[in-house]
Amino acid sequence: MSSPTSRVADFPINLQFVNRWSPRAFSGEEISEAAVHTFLEAARWAPSSYNSQPWRFVYARRGTAHWDRLLGLLNTFNQSWAKNASVLMIVISKDTFVGPDGKEAPAPCHTFDTGAAWAYLALQASLSGWHAHGMAGFDKEKSVSELGIPAGYTVEVALAIGKLADKSTLPERMQAGETPNSRKSVAEFAFDGQFKA
Repeated sequence: MSSPTSRVADFPINLQFVNRWSPRAFSGEEISEAAVHTFLEAARWAPSSYNSQPWRFVYARRGTAHWDRLLGLLNTFNQSWAKNASVLMIVISKDTFVGPDGKEAPAPCHTFDTGAAWAYLALQASLSGWHAHGMAGFDKEKSVSELGIPAGYTVEVALAIGKLADKSTLPERMQAGETPNSRKSVAEFAFDGQFKA
């Protein structure tokens, strides 16, 4: 079975993993609330330490009352292409959890667990014919005030989700890089019994 991208896995895996990529060229078409909830339903089933489920998502669909506010949280570069997405999200994690003793305690894995939820969401988007792109380029402090995020939560990343458009819709300086990228080999990041720098 071949992948619609040029990517090739070194070991046998499901093609959903090599087919998922993070484009910036989006068509701007509307997305239904039900489609967004399908992506979030996938995130819901991600694993987490003590089943604490620390992830939170604040989202706005294109054309809704909160769209401009979420778009305004992105830096200028990301606004230049994410303005054509169908939904924007801010991903947040809860810093504490209720431990086995029933007491609130620091959650040492909240960021890790929320990353797993994002990965599930991104895979579901891809399987549904959409593409998700994570962004670090946004104003986290402004996100806290604009979105009413209380103390005890960490703002992690911003997401843009949309249907793929031709790369010619992007500013010219971005078009050359609009292709699925490669990955390091397993041998570069996984070590049998001993870490290697």
